[in-house]
Amino acid sequence: MKRLLTVVLAVVLSTAFAIAQEKTANGPVITFESDSKDFGDIKQGDKVENVFKFTNTGNQPLIISNVAATCGCTVPSWPKEPIAPGKAAEIKVSFNSAGKMGKQNSVVRIYSNASEPIEKVSLISNVLPK
Repeated sequence: MKRLLTVVLAVVLSTAFAIAQEKTANGPVITFESDSKDFGDIKQGDKVENVFKFTNTGNQPLIISNVAATCGCTVPSWPKEPIAPGKAAEIKVSFNSAGKMGKQNSVVRIYSNASEPIEKVSLISNVLPK
């Protein structure tokens, strides 16, 4: 009887696990080549930018609804059209270090219909005086 109960429990758990994996595999998925860029030391007033390349590794079109930076010194631009499954795209982020000093970590949030609805990328730098 214990053996039968153990077998039934194992079957139920494995089925639940398979269903959970199937659900997460459906829909768009953002896969970044890299989610941060460290510029090291830059001088106050320097403007730096990075292009974050990503691919929709899901099975449905990816729609980015908004991309928001933590401060006005960081400006993102992103594709407004849907990204088909398997296709690549870019998010360009620029950082203006005017008025900044010391270690900076500019975080940009990407809001989309992906399986993980909020992704983050960041520009890291250490701003030195002119």
